[in-house]
Amino acid sequence: MTIILASASASRAALLRSAGLEFDVQPARVDEEEIKLALRAEGATPQRAAEALAELKAHRVSPKTGEDFVIAADQMLVCEDRWYDKPRDIGEAREHLLSLRGKNHDLISAVVLARGGSIIWRHVDIATLTMRNFSEDFLDAYLAQAGEAVLHSVGCYQLEGLGVQLFSRIRGDFFTILGLPLLPLLDILRENKVLRA
Repeated sequence: MTIILASASASRAALLRSAGLEFDVQPARVDEEEIKLALRAEGATPQRAAEALAELKAHRVSPKTGEDFVIAADQMLVCEDRWYDKPRDIGEAREHLLSLRGKNHDLISAVVLARGGSIIWRHVDIATLTMRNFSEDFLDAYLAQAGEAVLHSVGCYQLEGLGVQLFSRIRGDFFTILGLPLLPLLDILRENKVLRA
C-alpha cells in the first residue's frame, strides 16, 4: 500500500522521512485564504478551520489514488482571536512577530487520513507558545539572519533552529508545533497495517 502526502510542506515531508516512512507527494491545490475567510464568516473555530482545510486537501487527492492512504494536514496560528497566515514578505513577518511579542499564541495542527475518497481518521492537537518580550534590535538581527525561511512558516519561525530564541515558554507536542501530530498518525498507520506494529 502506498502512502501519499497531500502537501507541499518540506517540514511535513522531512518529519515523515525521518520517521522511516516511504511516501509519494501529491500537493492538494486549495485556496486556503479564501476558505479561511469563509469559515471565519460562518463562525468556525480555529480548530474546525484547521480540520476542514486538512479534510479538503485529502478530498482533493484521495479520490484519484484508489486504495492508497492519503495524509493531509493543516496548521492555524491564533493569538487574541486573530488568525495568522504565512507572511507575504519580510516586512509582514516583522509586523506579525511584533504583534506576537510578549504574548501567548496557539498552534493548532490538524491531520487526517483518507482512503478511497473517504476520511477514515482525523486528529487535532494544540500547542501554546509564549513569545518573550524581545527588543526590536534582536528582531531585526533575527530577520536578517533567518532570511526568507521565515516566509515558509505561519509563525515566522522554525523552532528547531534560530526561531527558538523568540520564546520564553513552550507547552505542547513538538511535532504539533512543526505542523504534523506525528505520534497519533503513526499509531493509526500501524492500526491499518501500513506500518509494522
